[in-house]
Amino acid sequence: MENIYDQKGRIFDIQRFSIHDGPGIRTIVFLKGCYLRCRWCCNPESQEYKIQELTMNGVTKTVGQDITVRELMEELEKDRMYYQRSGGGITLSGGEAMAQPDFAEALLRACHNYGFSTAIETTAFADREVVARLIPHIDHIMMDIKHMDSVKHEAFTGQPNEKILDNARYIAEHASHLVIRVPVVPGFNDTPAEITAIARFAESLPNVHELHLLPYHRLGQDKYEGIGREYTLSHITPPTAAHMQMLKETAERESQRLTCHLRVQIGG
Repeated sequence: MENIYDQKGRIFDIQRFSIHDGPGIRTIVFLKGCYLRCRWCCNPESQEYKIQELTMNGVTKTVGQDITVRELMEELEKDRMYYQRSGGGITLSGGEAMAQPDFAEALLRACHNYGFSTAIETTAFADREVVARLIPHIDHIMMDIKHMDSVKHEAFTGQPNEKILDNARYIAEHASHLVIRVPVVPGFNDTPAEITAIARFAESLPNVHELHLLPYHRLGQDKYEGIGREYTLSHITPPTAAHMQMLKETAERESQRLTCHLRVQIGG
């Protein structure tokens, strides 16, 4: 690999002072490009690798910029004090960071060189070689398991789930810390049977102790119109607190029935 600080990638946002995307106070770097097309995605502008125009409230902005690791580290360095005091660091999100493996690896290595903790939010829909390259440079992995049925998974995300499940097993065996996340979407995976199946799979993964149920929301709906796309889930109502609590208890019962390894929570 060339000098890691000269490696260039494409991002679309940097979010500072996050407390929901890994331990402590973190800066999230959102990378452009994703292999999935989840119907509920709250960042539809992240899915295409190409630079786009997004219009909201009558204002048009460019979504996507090319940046070197060196340039990005200058920005991330500004919040070193917050990372150190809170046990935080840098989280790569997207899009799908594994869709830009050279840039993701260089950025993760640079973060470790700077003494920053690293995390990634991922679908893990990637070739095994990419997963193996990145794991040594990631301290915390937050991975989505959206559905155990491959046909339904493909119908709602555009891709089957076999590669994802295989990578989940590999990551669980090799990662420092893996959290399984489930975006709970009405009409897709919000029944007790579907959550039970995911909890059973999570229980089967070595060294996995956390299952986060993330309730569906509509926060990104306006972005679809802003990039000229239809939002196909406009008829869906977010799950109630009572329904999420029921699903949490369902997952907990399944964990207790098996090895009782999982700590289940609502939200991430």
